[in-house]
Amino acid sequence: MNRLRTLALFACASLAAVGPTAHAQDRLTVAVGERGIGESCLTEIGKNAGLFARHGLDLDLVYTDGGGETQQAVLSSSAQIGVTSGMLGAMSLFAKGAPVRVIGASYSGGSQIYWYVPTNSPVKTPQDLDGKTVSYSNFSSASHVGALALQKFYKLNFKLTQTGNAAATLTATMSGQIDAGWAGAPFGIKQLDAAQIRVVMKAGDAPEVDKQTVRVIIANADALKAKPDLFARFIAGYRATVDWIFSMPEGFDAYAKFSQLSTAQAKRALSEFLPRAALDPGRITGIDEAMTDAVAYKFIAAPLTKAQVAELIQVPGWKP
Repeated sequence: MNRLRTLALFACASLAAVGPTAHAQDRLTVAVGERGIGESCLTEIGKNAGLFARHGLDLDLVYTDGGGETQQAVLSSSAQIGVTSGMLGAMSLFAKGAPVRVIGASYSGGSQIYWYVPTNSPVKTPQDLDGKTVSYSNFSSASHVGALALQKFYKLNFKLTQTGNAAATLTATMSGQIDAGWAGAPFGIKQLDAAQIRVVMKAGDAPEVDKQTVRVIIANADALKAKPDLFARFIAGYRATVDWIFSMPEGFDAYAKFSQLSTAQAKRALSEFLPRAALDPGRITGIDEAMTDAVAYKFIAAPLTKAQVAELIQVPGWKP
């Protein structure tokens, strides 16, 4: 009897020691566009810190080159969630009947995506890029939409050039293969800090872009309908990660370490390119402006109806 009692007490002590994250975790595959670009770091940082595990989630992260690659992973059900996907791309897919829904914002405003040139480039202003090669990552990405908007805003004729990920773009820019490369902090902060490159323009220079939620968190519609609680817990973990980075020294240190930046460089990245308000997953803004751009850039043939927008954007508390 004493032996059985001892074993029972040991079992209870063991369960108490491991805590809530020891329970079975629901597995989610998440496609993340452009590792190291903008807010793409949040999911991995939150996973490593156990913030998603606290919400009963075990994340399998798959990195893409952004834009269509992230969207395709979600549409094909190889991933249930896509992070840092372009809003206009989501609208386009939905209008075509694709099973995609927006469950959160990943970035609002236009300060994060920027275009740069080598420091010794003769290009000083956006006007100097008229007729020159200006890069973007992939079709329907935030850099693609931003470049289109800047071309329209400045009334210039860029030679828009798809260059893929930020690292490949930096190589092409520094070697003179293209005139202006795209990037998103924290990528490029080291080069800016060392005065190797100069920022020529940001997506937010176009006022309509600066009003919009330009990148979103998307979900496979069928998976969302089957297990909505799973996706709600993902957003809760995502929000907790944003709060942790901006409110706790340990969170900031995790961001700086992930981004391979010094403390000063990490502070610059967050304050100048990634302000907290822009990363709020519950903030969906500038839908009218986004719709106008989506039609103008031929992502959709006609504006979505109010009912369609309400079906596409399934963010708790948000109303079209």
